[in-house]
Amino acid sequence: MTTLATGPDTLTRDALAVLQPGFDGTTAPDWVRRRLGEGLASVALFGRNVVTEEQVTALTAELRAEREDLLVAIDEESGDVTRLDVRTGSSFPGNHALGAVDDPALTRGVARELGRRLAACGVNFDWAPSADVNADPDNPVIGVRSFGAATDLVARHTAAWVEGLQSTGVAACTKHFPGHGDTNVDSHHAVPRIDVDADTLYERELPPFRAAIAAGTRAVMSAHILVPALDAERPGTLSSRILTGLLREELGYQGLIVTDGMEMRAISGTYGLEHGVVLAIAAGADAICVGGGLCDEATVLNLRDALVAAVRSGELPEERLHDAAARVRELARWTAQARGGAASTEPEPEIGLIAARRALRVTRAQAGAPVTGPLFVAQFNPQANIAVGDETPWGVAAELSRLLPGSAAGSFSGADAGADALAAADGRRIVAVVRDEHRHTWMGAALDALLAARPDTVVIEMGVPQAPPRGALHIATHGAARVCGVAAAEAVVAG
Repeated sequence: MTTLATGPDTLTRDALAVLQPGFDGTTAPDWVRRRLGEGLASVALFGRNVVTEEQVTALTAELRAEREDLLVAIDEESGDVTRLDVRTGSSFPGNHALGAVDDPALTRGVARELGRRLAACGVNFDWAPSADVNADPDNPVIGVRSFGAATDLVARHTAAWVEGLQSTGVAACTKHFPGHGDTNVDSHHAVPRIDVDADTLYERELPPFRAAIAAGTRAVMSAHILVPALDAERPGTLSSRILTGLLREELGYQGLIVTDGMEMRAISGTYGLEHGVVLAIAAGADAICVGGGLCDEATVLNLRDALVAAVRSGELPEERLHDAAARVRELARWTAQARGGAASTEPEPEIGLIAARRALRVTRAQAGAPVTGPLFVAQFNPQANIAVGDETPWGVAAELSRLLPGSAAGSFSGADAGADALAAADGRRIVAVVRDEHRHTWMGAALDALLAARPDTVVIEMGVPQAPPRGALHIATHGAARVCGVAAAEAVVAG
């Protein structure tokens, strides 16, 4: 058994070390500075903390003035889920676009350029990539965040992404273990359940995580999903059978295990935030992601105190908390060493647009007249995925307005979206922009109305292209990153 230097200070420092909290503002709050001196070893950045790359660089420098060996985490998947480009849309296509191209060298290059940018900003821990196999096309939370629906494709691109990112000294965090792709519930709202047998799980969901482990991923993120074939009682984040028995012992993974956001209703609404955090560490998690919603000092202190109390009551073994904190500090040491030893990489600022162009799938239903302006862009907006957020712009309107001056745009949703778009177009040729048409009945009906009245309508699908192509010109971008919109607009003008 590990010999521990027991005492209040050690317990408190270890309890703080396993937390990865967020905070408000674009500068370092005083309370975060204080807690860094008391043992806090990680912080997390969200969209609310980002204005420009220069500002993020200044922010991380402020934080490291208090603790040099600090993990600065971010949820930067590129594509639809972006924090670094939260106000403009991502400069890199996401996983689904890279999977559509299916060139692991390109995926590796995109992740390397993303890692270079993160490292330049002082960010050294990225909660990405998603290794989920998108087995259910109606999945409301994964979708274009997945490389695809084929296990072998997801596995090879997950490995390439991990290798590319970590070549820059930024630690990858492969998620969402043991696989979130076959769910029809968003764990931000409730506990998803995956009712597949163990053979299916081992053959479909686990190979991408095996590939990530073989590629050296420094962290794995747990999923708040119930998988009865593995544990009928507790979701992955709280299951020792899944985190310790499967991930650690069976798959042989020895790096950091971090939880998905603990404020998500799948955990906080079922177990309570404080109790859920204790259960997660006891099950084998090493780091607690918190701060997407609750981002104040009181939350951090409550969680610290809950962990300390659990050790003192015997609910949480002290050895387990100490081991978790040690793994956090070890990852911080790795990032410092990797940053110093990583080969300098030449910037490839255009690689994101190059990848987005390669990911386009263009279907011409008819040899119609060339597309000329001005056009009317009808953007059909579904409810925003919480992981993506509703603050990041998407679509093609801005780029088409630049390429075809005088073009106009409108945003529509609901039962009358098609009729409203037709009226707003006022006779101009329409470019209809959709996102996961197959998941939204009203969106399909809107396209029906547009195409019945205007068969020359151009359709751009910026989600998973599950519905059959239609329109005079159909363009599938496999994601809604800014560069995907630029590539699609170029294709519209090219006809």
